Amino acid sequence: MRVVIQRVSEASVSVNDHRVGEIQKGLLVLLGIEEADSSADAQWLARKVAQTRVFSDSAGQMNLSLKDTGGEILVVSQFTLHASTKKGNRPSFLRAAPPEHARPLYEEFLQLLSEHLSQPCQSGEFGANMQVSLINDGPVTLFMDSQNRE
Repeated sequence: MRVVIQRVSEASVSVNDHRVGEIQKGLLVLLGIEEADSSADAQWLARKVAQTRVFSDSAGQMNLSLKDTGGEILVVSQFTLHASTKKGNRPSFLRAAPPEHARPLYEEFLQLLSEHLSQPCQSGEFGANMQVSLINDGPVTLFMDSQNRE
């Protein structure tokens, strides 16, 4: 599983001009799932995202997590995070998991993240064509990959 995490002052996701999720101050998480991912990846990544300290404390240092600040979270599925651009100019998505494998892991990730944060997660609509709007705060943008746990 791969995520791009953005600290935002607000974010929203819409499908067919209908807003399906929105948050104020918090994190926007773009989530990509590949064929090799399992429940163990969802567990590791949900814990890691929940505990990542990217919010400023009183001294201006990034020492606070989302749970510490009471911020919100919006998770959007994005299979294109597993694009390969090695050959040619057209991306290949062969590593991205098919929907029957990815959807249960996406839903598990949402559930685990909600449990870690003790609050519900806002989300997009799995597999839909979505429009995502955000105001990146900082900007702060991080990338994590459960297959390369650095």
